[in-house]
Amino acid sequence: MAGPLDGKLALVTGASRGIGAATAIALGAAGAHVVLTARSPKGLEEVEETIFNAGGSATIAPLDLTENESIGRLAGAIGERWQALDVLVLNAGMLGSLAAVPAIDAKEFARVLTLNVSAQAAMIAAFDPMLRRSGGARVIGVTSSVGRKPRAYWGAYGASKAAFETLIGAYGDETAEISKIRTAIVDPGATRTQMRAKAYPGEDPASVKSPERVAERIAALAIEGFAPGHFERVGL
Repeated sequence: MAGPLDGKLALVTGASRGIGAATAIALGAAGAHVVLTARSPKGLEEVEETIFNAGGSATIAPLDLTENESIGRLAGAIGERWQALDVLVLNAGMLGSLAAVPAIDAKEFARVLTLNVSAQAAMIAAFDPMLRRSGGARVIGVTSSVGRKPRAYWGAYGASKAAFETLIGAYGDETAEISKIRTAIVDPGATRTQMRAKAYPGEDPASVKSPERVAERIAALAIEGFAPGHFERVGL
């Protein structure tokens, strides 16, 4: 039977593990051809194999989104093979060190902002032409509650997520009346990932939800229409 995303192209960043990997697998199961990006080729190959074994199709593109011109090269390579991009999941992100605001390391903060904000803006800019050519593109960003509700020692990461959410929301507002692009922000909450384990080293992983549960919601957003309006904020 045909899947709801048959014939569609999806791109997932940070797809080598955790929420990104689970999302890529879910989109592949729904019929999309999934382009997988992350820094780890090994992890991407494992996700690609899982998608193939389930009868789906995928392409891996190992790269570091913070490297000069890497995003432009990725967009160029994808644009040569496909006309439109139907689903863009912006999941890649960096936690950095948890520290009081006066103790934030300036160099590390710059790296967090580069990946969590600047690279995301560059992804949107690079793929905007392909998204506009889709019959109904979906741009879905993975965020955190600390982007809206400040928390002690999470200032650097929270600031980056606040900026990221603003970018996604503004892009949705800009494209709402002139295209079929729709945007959403997904706040996974407590989820069993390596980032979560780093932030909460004493937590029992079994006490929080699996990445697959988050992936199910993201895949549903990719399939369903966003109603009402052009921007959705989803909490899990």
